[in-house]
Amino acid sequence: MAVIIAELVGFVVMLIVIYRLVVPIVSRMVRQRQDEVQRLVEEADEAERRLDEAQKRFDSAVAEARDEASRIRDDARVEATRIREELTEQAEREIERIKARSEEQLAAERDQTVRRLQAEIGGQALQLAEQIVVEHLSDERRRSATVDSFLENLEGLPHGSAAAAGVQGGRA
Repeated sequence: MAVIIAELVGFVVMLIVIYRLVVPIVSRMVRQRQDEVQRLVEEADEAERRLDEAQKRFDSAVAEARDEASRIRDDARVEATRIREELTEQAEREIERIKARSEEQLAAERDQTVRRLQAEIGGQALQLAEQIVVEHLSDERRRSATVDSFLENLEGLPHGSAAAAGVQGGRA
């Protein structure tokens, strides 16, 4: 039994040594490990919270960007419509101006053409009349017939006219 008591005393001494030397070291290591795990969990929670905040800010920024893009697109459409209307009005004014100028030019050209044609027709009529008169006067028989016809017409006029008396007085 002495052996059992000696073993028991040795076992108790070993337990005391382990309790005094090993347990504090192991406890401290476990606490450090727990603290480290706790710190990592807290950091992970903080990172997750920051990620959620960043995601919310991102979503908010995306929504604002979409709203801004929509507003810019709407403004651009309104501006494009306004510019299109201005250009249409400007083009219509330009068309009217060109039309008016073309009508003025056309009227001027028509007047010029009419004057030119009148001058040409007048010149040709004069040449034709000259040619007819020359033909009538070159032929002696025609010339006499023309003079006789003229005198007959004068005789048919009323006798009280001075022209008729002058012509008749010159003929007799």
